[in-house]
Amino acid sequence: MEDLKEIVSFIAKALVDDPDEVEVEVIEGEKTVIVELSVAPTDLGKVIGKDGRTARALRTLLAATSAKQAKRAVLEILE
Repeated sequence: MEDLKEIVSFIAKALVDDPDEVEVEVIEGEKTVIVELSVAPTDLGKVIGKDGRTARALRTLLAATSAKQAKRAVLEILE
């Protein structure tokens, strides 16, 4: 599941103004993987995107990547 962490981290760092504040934590369960993304408060809107489109795109990428490993990935954007 390290690849999920790298994917989310890479994309989030490219989106935000303060890439040093990006933190990604992976919590692995039996059939589910929770990916927690934390960014600077000023960059929260950039990660979520207009009408949540950027967050939805990130979740789609996670779903596609985790499907290979027969697990379900959930992205949580922490405030």
